[in-house]
Amino acid sequence: MSDEVQKAQNAGGDAGETIFMKIVRKEIPSDIIYEDDKCLAFRDIQPQAPVHFLVIPKKPIAQLSKCDDPELLGHMMVVASKVAKQEKISDDGFRLVVNDGVNGAQSVYHLHLHVMGGRQLGWPPG
Repeated sequence: MSDEVQKAQNAGGDAGETIFMKIVRKEIPSDIIYEDDKCLAFRDIQPQAPVHFLVIPKKPIAQLSKCDDPELLGHMMVVASKVAKQEKISDDGFRLVVNDGVNGAQSVYHLHLHVMGGRQLGWPPG
């Protein structure tokens, strides 16, 4: 079992106080590469590709399956695409990943998009 799967099995399902909320409030350092009034993007501290960043909403939403805000979800996708262009991975392609729940290997219960690129990614991913 991978470390991430183990973390997911031990994680709680509450988005109230997560490491991502501390990043939103700027209480802990992160390499923020985009920010607006609804979300922010920052580099992953354990990158799985040459370019790997996260896009998160500023409001705490635990999981994609518990989100009923289509406007915010669409905005996050637009931000992912915009930042992928900024990071120069949009021409060759990139991958978006959303882990949802225990079986989806979600280890932080704050909705987030992983955006990865900069090399050929394999398939299937898991």
